[in-house]
Amino acid sequence: MGLLMPKDTLAIVKEWHESFDVPVVDAPSIPKERAQMRLTILEEEVGELRAAVEVGDLIEVLDALCDIQYVLDGTFLEFGLHGVKQDAMEEVHASNMSKLGADGRPVLREDGKVLKGPDFRQPDLARILKR
Repeated sequence: MGLLMPKDTLAIVKEWHESFDVPVVDAPSIPKERAQMRLTILEEEVGELRAAVEVGDLIEVLDALCDIQYVLDGTFLEFGLHGVKQDAMEEVHASNMSKLGADGRPVLREDGKVLKGPDFRQPDLARILKR
């Protein structure tokens, strides 16, 4: 008997969407009737993460991060972008890796945020959507 592969987060959330009659869209688009609701829910979940961090509650931090991922994957499903998520993430990753400085080290802002180095290139997400 073979090992069962764990479901990725998109598959888990798709199961929930289908069980609760929440849209799963096949073609990429911005659903005008639900987009604002999706944005509001994401903002609420980020607010819960902020509150959990501020009080130092690691359990609530984990809960908020999982909720953010759940809602984010649901947004990929409702915007019909789940089919390109992996390719888009790989493209954004390659772009982010191009942020290294000329010396091969990260270029950092005072607060630690990584900045764009001299060889930075924008991700070509239009190419991903055309496929």
